[in-house]
Amino acid sequence: MFRFGSKDIGIDLGTANTNVFVDGKGIVLRDPSVVAKDLSTGEIVAVGEDARNMIGRTPGSIVAIRPMKNGVIADYDTTAAMMKYYIEKAIGKTISKPYVIVCVPSGVTEVEKRAVIDATRLAGAKDAFILEEPFAAAVGAGLPVMEPTGSMVVDIGGGTTDVATIALGGIVSSRSIRLAGDSMDEGIIHYIRKKYNLLIGERTAEQIKIEIGCASVDKAVEYGSMDVRGRDLLTGLPQTIQVSAIDVAEAIKEVVDGIVSAVRETLEETPPEISSDVIDHGIILTGGGALLKNISDAIADETDVPVFVANDPLDCVALGTGESLKHIDLYKKKRLK
Repeated sequence: MFRFGSKDIGIDLGTANTNVFVDGKGIVLRDPSVVAKDLSTGEIVAVGEDARNMIGRTPGSIVAIRPMKNGVIADYDTTAAMMKYYIEKAIGKTISKPYVIVCVPSGVTEVEKRAVIDATRLAGAKDAFILEEPFAAAVGAGLPVMEPTGSMVVDIGGGTTDVATIALGGIVSSRSIRLAGDSMDEGIIHYIRKKYNLLIGERTAEQIKIEIGCASVDKAVEYGSMDVRGRDLLTGLPQTIQVSAIDVAEAIKEVVDGIVSAVRETLEETPPEISSDVIDHGIILTGGGALLKNISDAIADETDVPVFVANDPLDCVALGTGESLKHIDLYKKKRLK
């Protein structure tokens, strides 16, 4: 059934998950950025959680894919179809098309931004505007982004980690690296395959990371171990092994080191006055990666700056995007210039 009114929408279009914020309602949707597609017909079979449950379990004619890779569009048509599904699920089919603000990593090119705008319009938006993820994350975390006081945010997502210092409504210095949650999962898969000759899937690797993942090899012993099921590469048969938190910490060490280095390098590029503010107020972590055990300690030890995990780190970008909807008229004026 069509509705005649339409609310503006903010979309945190992530590599791993998509969150949708509807003006006046808040976050109405949190779903994996996964689409299941029938290869023989090109038809979309499932989107979101239903599609995610199909990963590694589909017959030959159906494939479950993530149309976003490293924070940018890897499959244009499938991304547009996914966004159309989410927009309609969030606000229903409307006569009046919504304006949409979409978050992207701070390091994307103008071509990649244009692809996001075009895909959002194709999905049913009246017009689309881009907001950089670290700025949205800072707003969603409640940082004073419009004041002269400098703030620093580290948004660890699925495909990218965005680091930025922010003051007076703009990004002062930033870095976007393609080391984040998915890279950790890949590291776990590779490590277990190499050490135990066991093949595991993406979902198993993610579950291992969530349950016993730790950013510090030295502190990992506190988190014990867990049973992991997979396929033995020598016999080809199913097998269960025990993986320790120390194994996981070693598997993701390279990714953690890369994130810590990005934070350090961004701080080195930051003007001294803002660096002073960051030392006083600390670094705020957002995104799913902020939930990794001891990640705040790992960054604090390397930078000598206090590090805090934001309230609701998974929702910060979406909440910041939603807050930006209040200023949608400014985005429209910029587009007209």
